[in-house]
Amino acid sequence: MSDTVNDAGLDQIFREARSHSFWRDEPVSETLVQAVYELTKWGPTSANCSPARFIFVQSDDAKARLKPHLIPTNVDKVLSAPACVIIAYDLEFYEKIPELFPHNPGARNWFAGNEELIQTTAFRNSSLQGAYFIIAARALGLDCGPMSGFDNAGVDKEFFADTSWRSNFICSIGYGEQEQLFPRSPRLSFGEACQVL
Repeated sequence: MSDTVNDAGLDQIFREARSHSFWRDEPVSETLVQAVYELTKWGPTSANCSPARFIFVQSDDAKARLKPHLIPTNVDKVLSAPACVIIAYDLEFYEKIPELFPHNPGARNWFAGNEELIQTTAFRNSSLQGAYFIIAARALGLDCGPMSGFDNAGVDKEFFADTSWRSNFICSIGYGEQEQLFPRSPRLSFGEACQVL
């Protein structure tokens, strides 16, 4: 059995971590961005399919391309952040299965031609990978502001035209302004959210 993560680590990743909307003017280095992905990629996905793709929107030009597709209340949350990540999924993820699932390369055929299974698998597992991304970013000292308030079709046309990639959600990353946080919102208790059968 593995050792447990200490309380300080659990606080940083979960208990004290918050979703941020306001950001310090402090860049996120390419080295750190790569380190976040290098942790993220180890999270489990079904048949190790790994459909998530990550677009780091950091330059002013890239942010200008993203801005028209955001709902108004999310514009400042994105433009003021050092980076905003489009967590996307590749609808041709199954082409990588022979490489990623070498003990059963024929698993590619589970998906090829089955559009409903492709969509469901890509969306579900890229959502998991997006959550792993948030955990990895927090573990490495970054704050996150995940959001879904944007026009997926517009983002797909702008960033993924003529590709098999589609947007899932977006997440601003950087160093949050702690003093501008709202009071912590409540969560459901174990009894409200769980059943043991």
